[in-house]
Formats: sequence, C-alpha cells, structure tokens
Amino acid sequence: MIIKGFNCEFVSPVSAARMFKAGVVDSQNLAPKIVPTIIKDIVIVEGDGKAGSTIRVNFTKESNFGSVKERIDVLDEEKFAYKYTLVEGGRIGEAYESATYEVRFETRGDDGGCVCRVEGVFDAYSDDGFGEEEIGPLRDAVVGKYRAVEAFLIGNPEAYL
Repeated sequence: MIIKGFNCEFVSPVSAARMFKAGVVDSQNLAPKIVPTIIKDIVIVEGDGKAGSTIRVNFTKESNFGSVKERIDVLDEEKFAYKYTLVEGGRIGEAYESATYEVRFETRGDDGGCVCRVEGVFDAYSDDGFGEEEIGPLRDAVVGKYRAVEAFLIGNPEAYL
C-alpha cells in the first residue's frame, strides 16, 4: 500500500465554535440546505451521531457521486476536532483501501475568527491512477463544504451562536 494525502487550511472570520457547530455537529440538517445541488441528505445509520456512529451521505443525481458511508472516529466539541473514515462508497476497494479525513477549527488571535485545517489520508493500492487528479477533487469537495458553511454563517450572523 502507498499512503497518499493532502493537508490544507483556510482562514475564516467565523469563530471555531460556530464553524464546528454548524459544519460538523448539525451537518445532517445544514449541509442539504446550503448545498442542495450536491447533498441530498445525511442520515445516521448507526449510533447517536457522536464518535462511533456511522452516517450515510446521499448525494444528488446531478452531482454523480452516489453515496458514501462514514464512520465518525472523533467528534470533540471542546477541541473542535472531527475525524471520520470512509467505510463504503467513493473508490474504496478500487483505488484505495481506506480514506480518513480530519477537520480541525482553531481559534485565531483576538479577531474572533478561526483557521480551518483539513487533512485527508488515503491508503492507495498503487501510485498509478491516484495522483493529484484524483486527490484534488476530494480535497476541494471537503474544503468546499466548509467554505459553504462559512458563507452561510457570515450571511446569517445570529445562526449557531
């Protein structure tokens, strides 16, 4: 196996607490509303939505993604950290054996904003066919979700206080 992945970050004027609450804790309710052309719904398949739970993200027909099942490994509401592993869907069993994502929101200075750090790690079967052309869209989809959450919160300053 070959470990591949990405690390990226962006600075947001929105607080870490609001980003985490909206983008992670209440994601099953908010995500389909703010990106309805991509996410149809998010369903808790097993558990209570906390660490150890399994969720299914169903994408719209227009997005051509189908659905993925994710196991929530870490959901730390004090440290604003979220880690999950893809257990079904995507290219599991085809291009990679496993895919794990970690998202952290860190308070930034005194301006009330945060830094969003996103990491993706893929246990790929080979170097062939799993390069930037494959990883880039996966990275962009995860970061895009949190940018959409940020835009929603900026436009709705009273939400998720």
